[in-house]
Amino acid sequence: MIADILTLFRSSSGETDSRTQLSTEDERLALAALLVRAARSDGDYDIREKSIIDRILRERFAMPDVDSVRVRREAEVLEAKAPDTVRFTRAVKRNVAHENREAIVEALWRVVLADDRRDAEEDGFLRLVVHLLGVSDRDSGFARRRAQKALFGRNGVA
Repeated sequence: MIADILTLFRSSSGETDSRTQLSTEDERLALAALLVRAARSDGDYDIREKSIIDRILRERFAMPDVDSVRVRREAEVLEAKAPDTVRFTRAVKRNVAHENREAIVEALWRVVLADDRRDAEEDGFLRLVVHLLGVSDRDSGFARRRAQKALFGRNGVA
């Protein structure tokens, strides 16, 4: 499965065949790997971020704890081998309807905010991914506020 996704990422043009769709399991893995890449973007990948990724996978895909941990661990391997974020987001974008991408951005914000701080690397990564997913900066801001509220309560402050 990881090899199949990597083949999509490594095409020389960076494009996947328009007829190629990821299976449900591959879609989960691709999204999880994007979340892992967000968590690792500041060079510090800790248990809080892993826990948030597991929770997002459980919520989004209605999967049991053991499956969310398995998918995250597979995604950690995939993320380490994936050549770049552009091809990576292209695969997610191809398989997630535009109206659902803001939820992906909110999930990414939940991951990067999980450690109670924002780093320049994380902000830069999110700006790139938001653009590549075709989500506006305004909608990303709304998604960030929802993520803060989900993580820290009513006022969105730790």
